[in-house]
Amino acid sequence: MKNISGIEYDECWQGLREHSIESYRADQILQWIYRRGVSDYALMSNLPARLKELLSQNFLLRSGSVQKTVCSPDGAIKLLLRWRDGALTETVLMEAGTRRTVCVSSQVGCPVRCAFCASGLDGLQRSLEAGEIVEQVLRAQEQLQEGERISNVVVMGMGEPLANYDETLKAVKIINAEWGPAIGARHITISTIGLPDQIRKLADEPLQITLAVSLHAADDELRSELIPWAKKIKLEEIFSAINYYYQQTHREVTLEYVMLEGVNCGNHHADKLARWAKRSRCNVNLINYNTVVETGFKNATKKTITVFMQRLKDNGVTVHLRCSQGGKLNAACGQLRRKGRWVDEGTGKD
Repeated sequence: MKNISGIEYDECWQGLREHSIESYRADQILQWIYRRGVSDYALMSNLPARLKELLSQNFLLRSGSVQKTVCSPDGAIKLLLRWRDGALTETVLMEAGTRRTVCVSSQVGCPVRCAFCASGLDGLQRSLEAGEIVEQVLRAQEQLQEGERISNVVVMGMGEPLANYDETLKAVKIINAEWGPAIGARHITISTIGLPDQIRKLADEPLQITLAVSLHAADDELRSELIPWAKKIKLEEIFSAINYYYQQTHREVTLEYVMLEGVNCGNHHADKLARWAKRSRCNVNLINYNTVVETGFKNATKKTITVFMQRLKDNGVTVHLRCSQGGKLNAACGQLRRKGRWVDEGTGKD
């Protein structure tokens, strides 16, 4: 059966019409799902019994289950979700001030296999359906106190979102919809390692979302060592697509750059990065490497980060250092993976 969180308003309305049910019921159903957050059709008190039965026979209200929830002292909450086929993904809720941000996954595992990232260690199992992506937002919402709501969504979890383009975009449209979670487009970010054709396609969508490109190196040679797919996708192609994205949307693109001590943090790296950023109206978001023991990389020192940031600023680039959350839970950027047993790397305990 299909996850009801993966259908859009017109699909819901049309499905009801085919069963001779009044179209206004679609509004009631969607309000129960997205405004009241119910996870049982029986709780939809203003729906007739016939409609509840029809829904339960044709649509799953939740297609996954929360296997484990862990909380970090810095406010991050990591959820382990198991889907109907047994596949596992991780979702992270982060709190900062009044912001409630959920980092969702788009695939089970990742096909890109970046050298420093945990998500691709076991490759790709499958892509997630739109309903499974949207459900992660609903599951995160369940973790909040009454009166609080998710304010931001970042598609930066497991997987390459633009390699699952259709389902990711459908999910984003549902998350953005007034009848859905109603999260503003400018509060939704899609992160990609840089797929030029899909970036151009995204630029033509009627959405004002934020695009983030995971660069991690400013020359093709080093980038191909860190990101296997970069062997076939050159920076020139990526930045041509970024320019197109800016021309179509007038939205500045964010370049994400993981700081790997002794690998990509030198002055010459900063200078190359600055040239790309200024050429294409991009800002830079630096992310200090979050440890994944299997990879062998080290995070950058405070001095390295300070010097690198200043070099970019001196070159006229707008640069920010992302404050990572959930590192002790293996919930920070680059640490999500598909496994049923969680270990605290600091203690070695579950």
